[in-house]
Amino acid sequence: MFDNLSKGLGNLIRKLVTGTAVDKEAVEEVLVDLKKILLESDVDIQLTENLVNEIREKCLQEKIPSGLTLREHVLKVIYDELVKLLGGRPSELLGKKRLMTVGLYGSGKTTSIGKLARYFIKQGLKPALVGLDYHRPAAPQQLQQISKQIGVSVYVDEKTRDPYSTARTALEKYSDYDVVIFDTAGRNALDKELADELKKLYEIIKPDEVLLVLPADLGKVARVQAEEFHKLVGVTGVIITKMDGTAKAGGALAATSVTGSKVKFIGTGEKLDAFETYNPERFVSRLLGLGDLQTLLEKAKEAEINPEKVERIAEGKFTLQDFMEQIEGMQKMGPMSQIMNLIPGMGMAKIPKDLVEKQEQKMKAYKIIIQSMTKVEREDPGIVNATRISRIAKGSGRTEAEVRELLNQYNQTKKMLRSLGGMKGLQRGEFKKLAQQFGLKM
Repeated sequence: MFDNLSKGLGNLIRKLVTGTAVDKEAVEEVLVDLKKILLESDVDIQLTENLVNEIREKCLQEKIPSGLTLREHVLKVIYDELVKLLGGRPSELLGKKRLMTVGLYGSGKTTSIGKLARYFIKQGLKPALVGLDYHRPAAPQQLQQISKQIGVSVYVDEKTRDPYSTARTALEKYSDYDVVIFDTAGRNALDKELADELKKLYEIIKPDEVLLVLPADLGKVARVQAEEFHKLVGVTGVIITKMDGTAKAGGALAATSVTGSKVKFIGTGEKLDAFETYNPERFVSRLLGLGDLQTLLEKAKEAEINPEKVERIAEGKFTLQDFMEQIEGMQKMGPMSQIMNLIPGMGMAKIPKDLVEKQEQKMKAYKIIIQSMTKVEREDPGIVNATRISRIAKGSGRTEAEVRELLNQYNQTKKMLRSLGGMKGLQRGEFKKLAQQFGLKM
C-alpha cells in the first residue's frame, strides 16, 4: 500500500536517523527531498509548499524542546505536520445509524458497502443493505452477492427499479435494524441527473452520515469531486479505495482532508477484510517506517493468534507445530509486505520486494511440509533424520532440500530470538526511545 510515498519517506527518515550530523544545511536538503516525494505522490503543489514552509519554520526558527536534539526535533515536526496534512485526528463510525453512500462509477462503492457492513457486524450491530443503483445493470446483483458472503439482509426492488420507492420501503422494512446502508448510483458529481436523484434520496432517507467513496487513483482531482458531492448532500466522511495499487493516494488523502470531510476508512485490497479505519497518526507512522504496533495487534487478535504462543516464539521456545500455527495466523492477517510495514523499524529496512514475495511463497511451502510430519516430529524436530526427511518430502510434494531448509530456518530462528533476549529484549534499545518521542507504544 502507498508504495511510492512510503518508500520515499522511509528513505528520507533513514537518512535523518543514520546521518552523521544534522544542521541547517542538512534540514534544507531534507525539505527539498520531502517536497519532491510529495509532488511525485500527486499531493497538491500549494499544500506541499505550505507543509514544507511550516516544517522549515518550526525546525529552524522555533526553539528546540528541552531534551530533544535537532535531529529528533526535525523527525517529530515532519511526523506532526504530515499527520495534520493527511487528516489530523481519526474519525470513526460508531453506533446505530442510517448511512447513505455516494461516489463515482468504478470507485469500488458497492464492495465498500459490504466491507462497511462487516465492520458493523464486528461492533456487534445488525446491519442491512439497500440497493438504490438501477443505472448500472449489474449493481443490484453485485450487492446481493456481497450480502450473501457476509450474511446480512439486503433489499432490492428489481420490479419497479425505482430508487425512491425502494428507499421508502426499506426504511419501514429495516426500522428495527441497527444500521441501514443505502447504495446510490455512481456517476460524476457534476452530472445533473445524478445530482437531482441524490438530493431527493437525501430528503427521503435523512441519513445520519453521508459517505463519499473515492478511488485513490484520482489523486488531487479527488478534492474537486469531494467538494461537489459535499455541496449536493453534505458529505460527512470519505472512504478511499484502491490504496494498494496507485502512486496518487497521497494526493487523494490530502485533497479530501482539506475539504473538511474526514477520511474514515481506506480500502487496501479487493477482499472484504481489506478495509481499515483510517487513523492519520498510525498511517503516517507506517509511511515513515516507524511501524504500527497497535494495528498489528488488532490484526493478530482478529486472526486469533495466541499471544502466549507468540511470547514462546519470542523467547525461542517453540515447536514446529507452534511455527505452523503462527504461519496460518499470519496468512489470515494479510500479505507479508503489509504486515512488515506494521513492525517498527521494518519500514526503514531496505528489503527488496521480490525477496518478501519469495519468503511468502516459502512460508506456504513450509506449512505444507510441516503438515506432512507426524505429531512427534512437529513437537521434537531434532529426531528428523535423513530417512524421515525423505518420507516428509515425498508426502508433501516438496524436495528434500526444502525440508532441510525449513529445519535450518527453524533452528536459526530459535538461536536468533534467544540471543535477542525474548520479549524484553525486543522492547528496549534506541528504536524504542525514538518511537516514544512520537507517542508510539512498544
